[in-house]
Amino acid sequence: MKKDGSGLTVLDPWLEPFKDDLKKRYAYYTQWKNRLQKFPGGMDAFTKGYEYYGFNVADDNTITYREWAPNAVTASLVGDFNEWDVEKHTMTRNEYGVFELILPPLHGQPAITHNSKVKITMTLPNGERIYRLPAWSRRVTQDLSVSPTYESVFWNPDQVYRLKHTRPPRPASLRIYEAHVGISTPEPRVGTYTEFTKNVLPRIAALGYNAIQLMAVMEHAYYASFGYQVTSFFAPSSRYGTPEELKELVDTAHSMGLVVLLDVVHSHACKNVDDGLNMFDGSDHCYFHEGAKGRHDLWDSRLFNYGNFEVLRFLLSNLRYWVEVYGFDGFRFDGVTSMLYVHHGIGYGFSGDYHEYFGSNVDDESVMYLQLANDFLHEQYPSMITVAEDVSGMPGSCRPVREGGLGFDYRLAMAVPDTWIKLLKEVKDDDWKMGHLVHILTNRRHLENTIAYCESHDQALVGDKTLAFWLMDKEMYTNMSDLTPLTPIIDRGLALHKMIRLLTHGLGGEGYLNFEGNEFGHPEWLDFPRDGNGSSFHYARRQWNVLDDHLLRYKYLNEWDKAMQLTEETYGWLHSAQGYVSRKHEGDKVIVFERGGVLFVFNFHPTESYVDYRIGTDIAGKYKMVLNTDDRAFLGHGRVDASGEYFTTTGDWDGRAHWLQVYLPSRSAFILAPV
Repeated sequence: MKKDGSGLTVLDPWLEPFKDDLKKRYAYYTQWKNRLQKFPGGMDAFTKGYEYYGFNVADDNTITYREWAPNAVTASLVGDFNEWDVEKHTMTRNEYGVFELILPPLHGQPAITHNSKVKITMTLPNGERIYRLPAWSRRVTQDLSVSPTYESVFWNPDQVYRLKHTRPPRPASLRIYEAHVGISTPEPRVGTYTEFTKNVLPRIAALGYNAIQLMAVMEHAYYASFGYQVTSFFAPSSRYGTPEELKELVDTAHSMGLVVLLDVVHSHACKNVDDGLNMFDGSDHCYFHEGAKGRHDLWDSRLFNYGNFEVLRFLLSNLRYWVEVYGFDGFRFDGVTSMLYVHHGIGYGFSGDYHEYFGSNVDDESVMYLQLANDFLHEQYPSMITVAEDVSGMPGSCRPVREGGLGFDYRLAMAVPDTWIKLLKEVKDDDWKMGHLVHILTNRRHLENTIAYCESHDQALVGDKTLAFWLMDKEMYTNMSDLTPLTPIIDRGLALHKMIRLLTHGLGGEGYLNFEGNEFGHPEWLDFPRDGNGSSFHYARRQWNVLDDHLLRYKYLNEWDKAMQLTEETYGWLHSAQGYVSRKHEGDKVIVFERGGVLFVFNFHPTESYVDYRIGTDIAGKYKMVLNTDDRAFLGHGRVDASGEYFTTTGDWDGRAHWLQVYLPSRSAFILAPV
């Protein structure tokens, strides 16, 4: 493999015309990596900025507080501990704009009381005095009875939660359960870390998922932003409880064999001044680019200056902090498309033309940051998992940095859920194109891993509908009881819900993701309390009660999801080579493919069932059925004998060396495995 960053051209010859761009990109990354490695203590010390900045308490209870604020002339630490007197605890400034204060212990105890309010106050060149929350705050809280603005508190509890359980090994097949702690209670309020640990983690583990992706953990002032307007990057959201309770959540997940990914937002930051990073030192350009370059027009937020030494220290240390202090096992990077391109993807339709991924379109500093982050994380933590939320499909996103890639492990297959929604909204069942489905599900870059999903939190939000809602709509309110007849709409909805999930799971990627509640066909969309809905929590919750009510039909979809995850655990198709599709018959509406040593068979035809339907396979011998959407356990019609045996006959069929015959009922799918 080439060592100049153009190794991607070996894997993808279409990149050959862009090898100079790849070399230039890699050289810029190398330049910055070498610079950071020359930092005293090297990359290890550089990425532990949280042990230098912010509040740190020594063994003798001496408190050291540091902050980077180059535009400030003076700075003081104020709070409950000194009656907010700006003269009592002034800070010293070094040549780099770093302010420092050392507080010796009082009577052997820290000079600042645990959980008491603190702020940094600074004077500017024009004489103005400003007050800010410490940028590296580990705990910020909100008292809505006083003000919606967050306050920083000094977090130094007597009882610090210590992580007890070892991290589970990195899963070979990544099956992610995407979750939001706040909505995870059936009651119309904000749920807690402790409730999630007790009530939701066991559900996730029982379903057979091996990874959790936690959303909206980094503190954000506006709950309805879904966590994507971060104000305090080192503070876990206090809405759900304390930092110690979050540690217990992660630790408990580990004890159940679940790795935990953090939904990290380094693509932008909330523009709040009073409780955010914006204009932290009174300037427009402390952590961000100044002017228009530092603002995201669509998101109304601020954009980081990734080419700044201290900004890199802040962001890289932030990643390490969540791993070291809270035990997270990886990250889903939000808004990667916005980071990669100077146009941020706004109004830009990516066609797949390679010119779109190079030249003046690309933000070189952002690319460098993502390469640094991925390279460091994987070098420091060999089992680390990183996932890119990128709609553009930049070549090399999920290839190692040494090849010229960005270094991610996976990229989200964002076209897949859009395809399913579009089909259900606009296309009659009779007109579904099997070839189009197969193309969307297999259209990914060779040797770059993809996370497939039918719907994530985006499709669950109000303004759209979940797949269950598109399929069954108002009948979910009247005909989901076992005590009512199985109507054609519910029958179709349940059948396609199962088939869509199995096809996406089996063919769509090297990992799979589900948003909480969607596995059982959650009956409501998701809408956070806001002015437009009277600040209601009615839709900002998960109705586990409909799943736990054994008279309702949601349980069948839940059991199907469990069976699907556990079957994948047995056969491991996600970490196998991409499936070989031997049949995509438009007239029959049949798809057949082999992956992971098993045979997937789908009949999407609304009415036609097929007797002695011939399908090809490359593995000779006897087969048994290991998963079937039409099984009565999943509210199927039981049209296929689950104990049946299938024997191959040698002879070419659909380009395979052997064939066998099956009964293939309408709107059903099953998996056959060699005995």
